Amino acid sequence: MAAERLVVVGGDAAGMSAASQARRLKGAAELEIVAFERGHFTSYSACGIPYWVGGRVPERDDLIARTPEQHRARDIDLRTRTEVVELDLPGSRVRARDLDTGSESWTAYDKLVLATGARPVRPRLPGIGAHGVHGIQTLDDGQRLMDTLERTEGRRAVVVGAGYIGVEMAEALVGRGYEVTVLHRGAQPMATLDPDMGGLVHSAMNRMGIRTVSRAEATKILTDEEGRVRAVATAGGEEYPADVVVLGIGVEPRTALARAAGLPLGPSGGILTDLSMRVRGYENIWSGGDCVEVLDLVAGRTRHIPLGTHANKHGQVIGSGVGGGYATFPGVVGTAVSKVCELEIARTGLRERDALEAGLRFVTATITSTTTAGYYPGAAEMTVKMLAERRTGRLLGVQIVGGAGSAKRVDIAAVALTAGMTVEQVVSLDLGYAPPFSPVWDPILVAARKAVSAVRSAGV
Repeated sequence: MAAERLVVVGGDAAGMSAASQARRLKGAAELEIVAFERGHFTSYSACGIPYWVGGRVPERDDLIARTPEQHRARDIDLRTRTEVVELDLPGSRVRARDLDTGSESWTAYDKLVLATGARPVRPRLPGIGAHGVHGIQTLDDGQRLMDTLERTEGRRAVVVGAGYIGVEMAEALVGRGYEVTVLHRGAQPMATLDPDMGGLVHSAMNRMGIRTVSRAEATKILTDEEGRVRAVATAGGEEYPADVVVLGIGVEPRTALARAAGLPLGPSGGILTDLSMRVRGYENIWSGGDCVEVLDLVAGRTRHIPLGTHANKHGQVIGSGVGGGYATFPGVVGTAVSKVCELEIARTGLRERDALEAGLRFVTATITSTTTAGYYPGAAEMTVKMLAERRTGRLLGVQIVGGAGSAKRVDIAAVALTAGMTVEQVVSLDLGYAPPFSPVWDPILVAARKAVSAVRSAGV
């Protein structure tokens, strides 16, 4: 009996996790695996790129978990620098282009995995294609930025956008000795937080020397006579000098292939799957990683939440299905952490605007506490904001901004959200205590107590 062929489109977290898990379940005699990756690298930590750029991670290859050669040694036919440019679903085949030679060929499949990832949002601005303008999503993107930084004599950087990648790249560039300006359209940086919590991030960025300009919409990239970036112009008529520009506006699912083939897409443009990560309506096509939408367990609808943690889990679920096993990915609560210098930032669940969009009535509670007992050396301030459903007291979301030891407390809230707990139940959690780790009442519990009072005061 001839082996089935699995074709994987995309060679990072979701795609190669799927291929590796399928290979563990089925040997080469039963399953042939062909994987296409448009870049040079596979199975790497895109989240680590800012720390490599900033010098905290010494070498680029420290971010690579498994090289193409290591995948090939496991009987996976991995073809780098090869981009899939067309899906022929009726014919069960894909058309791929060698990016070095331009040659194209068709490859048939029995089972298909789409793990095409996401791409940085590039606004349609005059000059956006100038030398020195970089979006950061892949390790190839990071290498191109590093090449620019090594060639550029000037030390002025403008970051357009203040999401996670924008804030992290701003810190990385400061670490490399750049004078950094961050331009963003919102009232405060970090739109993944409510504005009151984003204001704490804004203050921290200013303290570390990052110029942060709110309500500044970039309208044009200005260039010199050689086509290199020299400044970013905004709607207000200001020009911000730049020797390098980093786009930190966010990412969008890379789903042009899926769209052209008629696969189902969600409101954010991500591919829609069932719980086993099969593309809805297609028995032999799976999808995972930053190109899909996933179920938000709190809001009860699909969202595009591009994170490596999800992508690796998707890959394990997909590989199990391809290999004849069974696994599911039930959804997420939207947990994420980041940092600016020593300020830790975390969120999970819904922000105020998310709750409003979902039609939920809610109350909020915000408290300021310390990461350890207040008298313990090194105690740092932390602020916790909690959202709870007005009538039931169900926990809806938590945001944390504070010093070292703050961010990972969000995991307590993530578990509570996943379990559907009320804030009153959160107050009763038996959390660990010792002065080096927390006050007697952990800040999460203090916020939950205040949220309980807010729920009771609000009534029905």
